[in-house]
This record gives sequence, structure tokens and C-alpha cells, in this order.
Amino acid sequence: MKITTVKGTNDYLPEEARLRDYLQNKILSTYLDAGFERIMTPAVEDIENLDKSDGGDNLNLIFKILKRGDKLNKALLAGGADSLCDMGLRYDLTLPLSRYYANNRDKLVLPAKCIQIDKVYRAERPQKGRLREFVQCDIDIIGSSSINSEIELIHTTAKALLSLDIKDFTVKINDRHILRTLLANVGFAQDSLDSVCITFDKLDKIGAQGVAAELEEKGMDGAAIAKFSEILANPLTLDSVKEICGEDSIEGIEKIIDAVTELAEGKYAIRFDISLVRGQGYYTGTVFEIVSDKFRGSIAGGGRYDNLIGKFTGENVPAVGFSIGFERIFALLTEAGYKIPDAKKRIALLYDKTDAVKAIKAAEEMRGEYDVVIYEKPKKLSKYLDKIRSKGYYGFCFLDNINEIRILQH
Repeated sequence: MKITTVKGTNDYLPEEARLRDYLQNKILSTYLDAGFERIMTPAVEDIENLDKSDGGDNLNLIFKILKRGDKLNKALLAGGADSLCDMGLRYDLTLPLSRYYANNRDKLVLPAKCIQIDKVYRAERPQKGRLREFVQCDIDIIGSSSINSEIELIHTTAKALLSLDIKDFTVKINDRHILRTLLANVGFAQDSLDSVCITFDKLDKIGAQGVAAELEEKGMDGAAIAKFSEILANPLTLDSVKEICGEDSIEGIEKIIDAVTELAEGKYAIRFDISLVRGQGYYTGTVFEIVSDKFRGSIAGGGRYDNLIGKFTGENVPAVGFSIGFERIFALLTEAGYKIPDAKKRIALLYDKTDAVKAIKAAEEMRGEYDVVIYEKPKKLSKYLDKIRSKGYYGFCFLDNINEIRILQH
């Protein structure tokens, strides 16, 4: 039997689990204080829902679940790999939320403001920063097409990060309507815009020349590529986009930026980034990410997905969400040596085997001031003390003298 975890998954030691619980609870309390309500959905979804969710590249990373018993035998006889699976593990929390809304909409007050903090699964190639099982912390607003929803989500997500002492971050924002209008105006055909966006999303990685080269490889119109390259030669600001696409195209995003800037009070920045696309195909309008100066890649992302719920209900329901990538936050803070602020000092209370009841009573009295764990006295005290010292214990005491806390030197 193997004792190691499956690649892309982790065990967490008690001290790591305590930190993860603390961070998730801080995020959750920020969300709750902002008026959002927690919901829970299953980790398993119908495979048809997952396959038709417009999840972009994530659709290639679904963990699929085989049919069972007679159903599997019949599928094997029928042939065809696609018929062997009837369920899969969720790759994000947006698709389950959309199905949840469709199933429970008569019980919800609109706009519904939902919290989901849970595990998701992707068949990634495991590497640093990419796990197969990981936690996302989502807030979503369903039933409102107002830009006030974007403002509220961005501000609340930023507050959650600030509560964890994460600073020096920037909210990047774009609108897919603006981007598509820009691309159409420079000459790209309407039916090619999605493909152009996929290439443009790589601007930070391959640069403007790389974008132009890939568009040429895709057989895009040469004149459109040349005009687009000319535009990319200079930073694309809202003012320059306004000249190309018209003033009406940027009115909404300008209001969002102005409102968030006022709410931020200088604690974080927000800026327009025309190259921000986001990989999921279900996004329909505004998209946003948060990037940290201290961590490569984004630590949160989201956007508006006004058409996804309609796949279940048959009618358009506006929706927008923002997700914190918890594993990146956890890694960032762990590497920085983050300690839980105002945590009680951890004490080991040592007792003789026959004194368990007395030890439990004594520990309960001490827990107003300390985080107390009771242990039977070990045979080899010095080796035991080295062990608990390495686990961050502040000190220890004996049951016959609980007022004498012996501090462990770190």
C-alpha cells in the first residue's frame, strides 16, 4: 500500500490545518459581514452539465466517474468512451452554483448573494501552484445586471485579502464587449473573434510580436493583424480605446473603476487591462483579476456570466462572481512566515495516567488564557519536549503545578 498522496493532492499537518482554517474563516467572516450567504453544493455533477458548461480549457481537465454495475457493462458492450461516464468532479464552483440556482430559484431572494468555500478538482499536470484538488473561495451575485454588483464584489474580495494582511495588489479589469468591439473595428471577422481573444490572452507571455505571429499562423486577415499590432505598440488606455470604439463602450467600466478607487482609499489599486480575457468561455462581459506584487500570477479572478444559468432554465439570468484562489493565498502567506495574529499560546499539560479526569478539568480552567492540550507524561521527557517545541508549542506544565508554565526556548 502506498503512503504518499495522489499526485496533485496534499496532506496537511495540524499546524498547517490550523492556518488554513483561520484563513478560510477570515475570508468567510468578511463575506458574511458584507451580506452574502453561504450555500453548499455536491462535489459531483452530471457529466452533461460539466461538458456543456463553456469552461474553456477546464473541460479537458474534468475527472470523469465511470458508470457502475449493469450500466457500465451495457456501456462497455455498446462501445464508445464517451458513454462510459455519467458523472464528474466539479472543476470550479460557478457551474454548480448555476445548477443550484436553477434547482432552488423559487426559494431564493433576488438578487441572490452567495458564498461558496469548497474543494474543486482538475486533472492538471501537478507542479508548483497547480494542484488537482484545491480550495476556491467564491462570492457571486445572481439576478442583477447592474454594475453595482461588480463594484460590491471587487470591494468585498479586496477587503477579504486585506483582512489577511495581503497588500500591494492590483485589481485588473476589462470587458469582453469592449475587447470584441476593438477587434471588430480593426478588421477581424466576427466569427474569428473568440479565436483572436484566446491568442490575445497570451500577450503577457509571448508579447505583441508573438501575438501577431500566432494570429498569422491561424490565417487571420493580414491587414487586421497589422492594424492591431500598430495599436499594441502603445499601451492601450481607456482614452485610446474610447477613440477606437466610441465613448459609450467604456462608460460602465469607467464607473466601476471610479467607484472602486474611491472605496479602496489607497489600500489597493484598480486599472484597466485590455489584454485580460480569462479562459472560461462562459464569461460574457466584465472580467477581473487580482495580481500581487509578491506572487507570480493572479490570486483571484472572476467576471460576469449572464448566459450560463440560462442553459438550465431556458431564460437569461444575469450573474457575476469573484473567486479567491485559496491555495495561492496559503502558499504566499506560508512562504512569508505568516503567523495567526492574537492566537492563544499553545500549552501541553502533562499528567499521570490515573489523573485523566483531573487533567481535563484543569485544562478547561486554563483554556480561557491558553490553548491547552493534555498528554500523559512521556517516559522520555526531553525528546518529547523537542517534538512539541518543533510544532510551535509555547510551553508546558505538570498537573500538580498548573500555575508554573515552563517556556520552551525556540
